[in-house]
Amino acid sequence: MPVFQYEAMDSTGLEVKDTIEAQTEDEAQTMIREKGFYVTKIREKERKKKAKTAAKKDASKQKTFTIGGVKPKVLTTFTRQLSTLQDAGLPLLRSLRILEGQSKPGALKNTLIDVIEDVESGNTLSEAMAKQPKCFDNLYCNMVKAGEAGGALEVILQRLAEFKEKAQSLKRKITGAMIYPCAVIFVAVAIVSFIMMFIIPKFKKIFEDFGTDLPDMTEMLISISDWMLQYWYMLFIGPIGFWLFIKIVRKNKTGAFVVDWLSLRIPLVGKILHLGIIARVTRTLGTLIASGVPILEGLLISRDTSGNHVFERAFDNIYSAIREGETIAVPLKEAKIVDDMVVNMVDVGEETGALDDMLYKVADVYDEEVEVKVESLISLLEPIMVVVLGLIVGFIVIALFLPLIKLLNDLS
Repeated sequence: MPVFQYEAMDSTGLEVKDTIEAQTEDEAQTMIREKGFYVTKIREKERKKKAKTAAKKDASKQKTFTIGGVKPKVLTTFTRQLSTLQDAGLPLLRSLRILEGQSKPGALKNTLIDVIEDVESGNTLSEAMAKQPKCFDNLYCNMVKAGEAGGALEVILQRLAEFKEKAQSLKRKITGAMIYPCAVIFVAVAIVSFIMMFIIPKFKKIFEDFGTDLPDMTEMLISISDWMLQYWYMLFIGPIGFWLFIKIVRKNKTGAFVVDWLSLRIPLVGKILHLGIIARVTRTLGTLIASGVPILEGLLISRDTSGNHVFERAFDNIYSAIREGETIAVPLKEAKIVDDMVVNMVDVGEETGALDDMLYKVADVYDEEVEVKVESLISLLEPIMVVVLGLIVGFIVIALFLPLIKLLNDLS
């Protein structure tokens, strides 16, 4: 039987709110009047539930099958657009519906449908986003939560958009710079493999037909060629196996720490990784502090964004020291994961109450240094690749021509 929720006034003028079961609305009003109440408002509760159920069904029909999460570039664009709409004064739900409506079918659209549904049900935006971990990480949700608490959601979203845009910009520059050397290395490996697997065997047959003694260099070249012909699949299985081995080792905390420690000590590349992590961590922590997130919670979130177990262990020690009453600068210096400049800037930031600004400056400096280091590495890789390829080709040519010269001398 339908349930009606009503508001009424009794004979003394007091307001009464209650529910009543009846077949129709007219029957419900009659029953309420029989109680001596004057009905001022009445509605059917079941009808509202049905409307919500129908809305959920309509929303589920709009969803599409997707694999994976939301791309960082798409999430960055969404954050910037939501910040703009909030700054313009639009209600949150309307802003979300606008962005959901203009989103292409995919992971983001599916996520926004669920977020809108949760917000309509009474959840806050941060609570709704926390239910979508594939799209919104802890950093995102905590910043939105701080913005809601401080009543400055549009400002927080703007900072979050700027943070993600800078991270994307640096990633694009590094990726773009690495395309050329990676392409050259791939082509060089393909050409050398073709020579070793198809050209060298023909020379080997010629040498066998003449029955001449081969120099050690030629014997070595033919042995390498025979190995590649016999175990050609190792060219593909080797890199994949090494990658899987690293993944398995990283499942263990000690193994992950050792792998990350070694990666930071790779010549040239390790320095770039180190600087990039410092830039990412300091920018994350600065953004969280500026957004009003507590320092301890900000440290835990920043630790998770480092992606390196060496830094994670250091941040755990810093977290424990701060809980005991220390400042950030002292345990940061003891951790030895950053240089003295960073420690001094953090120390000054804590003394002046402008820690977020100092962390931003550190991040900007290290972002620029990463760009310079990457450009220097690319500039250094080009002559190194030319020299290495020259040595390989020279070795092959000399190893093939030494027995040919000997054959010509014998024939003459």
